[in-house]
Amino acid sequence: MARMVLLAQTALSIFTAVHAARAELPGVASFVVPSAFPTSVFPSYYVKPAPTTEPQPALHDDVLDITYPLNLTDPKTVPTADLDPVFYPPGLGLNNATSESLVQLALAEIKSIIHDVGGLSGNCSKCIAALSVGKFLAQSAPEYVPDALISLCQSTAFASNASCKNTYTAGSYGAIWTQVLALADVTGLDGQYICSTLSTSFCAVPSTSPLNTTGLFPKPKPKKHSIPKPSGKRVKVLHLSDLHLDPRYLVASEANCTSGLCCRYSTSAPTSQAVFPAPLYGAYRCDTPYTLGLAALQSIGALTGTGSAHSAPAWTIYTGDLVSHDPQNQLSRAYVEYTETSIFDMFKSYIKGPVFAVLGNHDSSPEAINGPHSMPGPLGKQFSYNFDHVSALWKNNGWIDEATANQSALHYAAYSVKNQYGLRIITLNTDFWFKTNYLNLINTTDPDVSGTFKFMIDELQAAEDAGERVWILGHVLSGWDGSNPLANPTNLFYQIIDRYSPHVIANTLWGHTHEDQVMIYYANNGTVRNSSTALTSGWIGPSVTPLTNLNSGFRMYEVDTGNFEIYEAYTFYSDVNSYSALNSTGPTYRYEYSTREAYGKAVGWPADAPLNATFWHELTEAMEKNKTLVTTFNTYQGKMSVRSPNCTSDACAAAKICYMRSGSTALGKQCPQGFASVQSPYTGKNF
Repeated sequence: MARMVLLAQTALSIFTAVHAARAELPGVASFVVPSAFPTSVFPSYYVKPAPTTEPQPALHDDVLDITYPLNLTDPKTVPTADLDPVFYPPGLGLNNATSESLVQLALAEIKSIIHDVGGLSGNCSKCIAALSVGKFLAQSAPEYVPDALISLCQSTAFASNASCKNTYTAGSYGAIWTQVLALADVTGLDGQYICSTLSTSFCAVPSTSPLNTTGLFPKPKPKKHSIPKPSGKRVKVLHLSDLHLDPRYLVASEANCTSGLCCRYSTSAPTSQAVFPAPLYGAYRCDTPYTLGLAALQSIGALTGTGSAHSAPAWTIYTGDLVSHDPQNQLSRAYVEYTETSIFDMFKSYIKGPVFAVLGNHDSSPEAINGPHSMPGPLGKQFSYNFDHVSALWKNNGWIDEATANQSALHYAAYSVKNQYGLRIITLNTDFWFKTNYLNLINTTDPDVSGTFKFMIDELQAAEDAGERVWILGHVLSGWDGSNPLANPTNLFYQIIDRYSPHVIANTLWGHTHEDQVMIYYANNGTVRNSSTALTSGWIGPSVTPLTNLNSGFRMYEVDTGNFEIYEAYTFYSDVNSYSALNSTGPTYRYEYSTREAYGKAVGWPADAPLNATFWHELTEAMEKNKTLVTTFNTYQGKMSVRSPNCTSDACAAAKICYMRSGSTALGKQCPQGFASVQSPYTGKNF
């Protein structure tokens, strides 16, 4: 086994060296991170860094004017008691005895529905009938619903007893599901979505609803429109994504655990018994320790040619997910705010120039949950604390001004800003189309309950009127295999892309999957997908975190300041498989590949043409004729991880090409499934 790993590492090194020799590198080919921890990043520490210990900085939050306590992040004292505020919809103010009686009546009625006492046929009809009972209880005695959900979950063996409790306790998702039951149209489309979310064996996932675009856009698309000419001046732009900082990482703990997030303290598995002790810098089943996150930041300047001790790109984009993959009972507002403060402080220390960031689905508590302001009473503001916090952090770091920070706080941490080069950057909170944001199951007939897309349309129209070009930043991608977002909001987004592309929207950029991927948006909802209908690209950035089975990486673009098209993209990586053997140095980050060098010749792409949607579509056509290109794409998708599955079958190749051409949920779901991610063996069927 050790010999196979060594051979794999040698092959990767040769592969990288060959490509580095052929391409003109933006900086050095590799950067060996010093072993000494850069202690100056944080003013003080509870636990200082050591060769066998992750540091615990005494982190001060200037926005909240607090210093976070050690027990929040100490691996051995992770809080599991939820002290965050819990929000319920209004009830009838019933006394305890009456409420308890209602609970028992509701549970009995739901169980009778499940056991077919009422004569309903089919799981979907039963599920919707049960939701109607739940709705009555949620509107009558909402505070009693979480315990009722736990009881129902356990008594029906819907999940394990522990999972039922962890999922449906009030401070986890119990209060959120209470809001859904009380406010959703459970006998209509909402009910079908709720039941399919609980299990597709209850109801099938609803198909995409027809979209009425009448009056959607302030003005029709101009019949004559053109992309601005390039200026000839190019700048370097950094793309970071999915850092997933784990301040609770425990060196020497089990790095190859069988469930959940590894490299964590466990009373049942002490470090002395670890089969694969967690290395200081991370492992394939773990999130990013401080040492790895700072190693990546230290390497950027030298590799991208934007500095030495610090990097100075023209601007930086961060496409979401700051927080580690903790179970919900270990998450809290404080932990989210701690992580936001820590990462943006580290960015400020190592990256000079503005950072334009978005929130990811992990950057909230409960995880992935955000609600629209239109929810009644205090429910409409229940997550404003987080939007206020990150907006103030970004302002304090000098990345956005006060007016933009106010806009961001109002629009769910989304904003529109014109940068110093004249590019307009519009961000969005993609939790409003993410499938596990359960509050999206309320009013599903409206694809823009939050007003996110109304805000985007207004900003795009203003940009068109002013002759500006735009980048759109988000976290959860709108398409690929269709497994992540809801169909109706991404369908609306696709129409927005069509309306304002290619003359206004130059690029869209995403994160979330942790993998190096790309999507293409086409005219007319992708009904015809060829090089003449390709409109805009969706660049999906590689993650800093290795989770799961990936190498750590980041990307740098060369962008023309006249048309803001991308003319070159360089990707860099660090081989996580090598971390166990590190002794005298930190990890090495390396140049991985140039997009133009890797694919341009196969496409016959002109040297002076941008890497736009037409380029990417023509690459998919070349892939249909040359499966080697698919193999190359697959290798880069996992950042050259030794754990990535091979994509050599015709079925896998066809699926990858289909995913690349799918910028919406509806299109992605039409593709063969089972080949989307390189984080585990493929499950798709071969031809």
